[in-house]
Amino acid sequence: MSLYKKKPVVIEARQFVGDNANLYSIYQWIEQNTAGSFEPLAVIEGKVPCPKSGVSIDPRDGRMMIATLEGFHHVNVGDYIIRGIKGEFYPCKPDIFEATYELFQ
Repeated sequence: MSLYKKKPVVIEARQFVGDNANLYSIYQWIEQNTAGSFEPLAVIEGKVPCPKSGVSIDPRDGRMMIATLEGFHHVNVGDYIIRGIKGEFYPCKPDIFEATYELFQ
């Protein structure tokens, strides 16, 4: 078995702190850099496939949803939203984020 080390990369990230201004700012950031907003209920109910990218709000509980190649992911308060090296967006739990990334100046 071989051992591997993660390559150092610089990513953009923002933490969702739960207030409306923060939600709006992150939503706009994702919307402007992806395929945009999508209809959440049709995706949740399986009537249409999840888009490859985009953002929406789950009408059942008000949580932000991010569309990824693996499907949609909900964003919870405290999660970091990462813009990856290929421009993709996804949420990351705070403990994983803090163990994986450090502030780059």
